[in-house]
Amino acid sequence: MSGGGFHVHGPHDHELEHAAHADPGGLAGQLAVATAVIATVGALFAYMGGATQANAGLYKNDAAIKKTEAANQWAFYQAKSSKQNLAEIALDLAPEPRKAFYLAEAKRYKGEKDEIMVAAKKLEDESKAWEKKSDEQLHQHHRWAQATTALQIAIAMAAIALLTRRKWLEYGVFGLSAVGVALGALAWLHI
Repeated sequence: MSGGGFHVHGPHDHELEHAAHADPGGLAGQLAVATAVIATVGALFAYMGGATQANAGLYKNDAAIKKTEAANQWAFYQAKSSKQNLAEIALDLAPEPRKAFYLAEAKRYKGEKDEIMVAAKKLEDESKAWEKKSDEQLHQHHRWAQATTALQIAIAMAAIALLTRRKWLEYGVFGLSAVGVALGALAWLHI
């Protein structure tokens, strides 16, 4: 209370004033800056994790589409194979004037089957390539998620360190942050 130039501080006022004039380079200042940096890096890692997860899903979808297209080609191949077999049976059963027709039909279906088989195998290879890309993106997503989790734990440790004023916890914050950044680097490098 103030009166006539005399001012008396209560214990709470003294602590607030002390905190306001505290050294910004002390434990509280260091942890505040570190937490802001860790949170920013963590947000970037979380964004990258979400992006790679979305890519993995899109690539998996593309793989399924190519696999369906390949299955359609193999069904078409089977239909041509059945027609070829029927033409070959007809060749054995047909009268002599019709044999040339059925021989030509069997050869035609065989040629069409070969083209269809090439297309089906190409689609299967494309499906496998999309699957591989999806798996790579999913692995990278897991790395981003691990990095983000490490940074989130470091932020929680920073709060505990600030409340308990334990120096060893502050070291733990920086150590765990380094682990998070290292995991982020592994994700960035696709390792």
